[in-house]
Amino acid sequence: MAGLTKNKIKYIQSLKNKKDRDIYGTFVAEGDKIVLDLLPEMKCQALLATTDFIEKNNLSAFHDIEELIEVSKSEIERVSFQKNPQQVIAVFYQRKPSYDKMQLPHQLSLALDGIQDPGNMGTIIRLADWYGIENVFCSKDTVDIYNPKVVQATMGALSRVNVYYEDMVSFLQSVSKEMPVYGTFLDGEDMYKTELTQNGIIVMGNEGKGISPDVEKAVSHKLLIPNYPVGRSTSESLNVSVATAIICSEFRRLLLI
Repeated sequence: MAGLTKNKIKYIQSLKNKKDRDIYGTFVAEGDKIVLDLLPEMKCQALLATTDFIEKNNLSAFHDIEELIEVSKSEIERVSFQKNPQQVIAVFYQRKPSYDKMQLPHQLSLALDGIQDPGNMGTIIRLADWYGIENVFCSKDTVDIYNPKVVQATMGALSRVNVYYEDMVSFLQSVSKEMPVYGTFLDGEDMYKTELTQNGIIVMGNEGKGISPDVEKAVSHKLLIPNYPVGRSTSESLNVSVATAIICSEFRRLLLI
């Protein structure tokens, strides 16, 4: 079992930056639940764990751990990106998923246009996992899926949802010929009075600006999440992850009818 070196600490700390994550093709996950969720699904380059964590968990069952490093709680605190770190930190290799262009038109997918907040991004990935949405397409200016704060917010859903970064306008223009493209707008049609399909792309926009004008042109169905009661003075808009939960729930509810 290897020891924790200064070079290893420096390397792990560098993965806080997107540039270095891209260079090495790796990312950091922290916390007992998240790491244990990811270990069966993703290849682990290095696992830093306390003696207590190692003794409580059967790590020999995970064959894709390249390096196991037993560390003290104080060493975990030195390496961690968290204010209150738990007992384990792992460096995983980034996934390189691909989607089936023949199957995509028959599925329900999400498209994220300029999402900036890591908490929102991670929560949306978690929602996609909950509602069985396998593919999430992101504009190039959407926050990196492997940002440490995003990884933490996904709560392990990262291993079950495929995330892609695309030129959003070109991507939507290409798929709109084969499936509906939905988007949420304040001037859209009440989604509870709209005939929704079981397939398509649901576009969710930036926290402050919403869906960008160029992407809006590729949206074929504008939807509104109505407030209650209609006409009452209320908040200007919903948080994007809350809006995503509401709209995904409605699409999936229709499958049960």
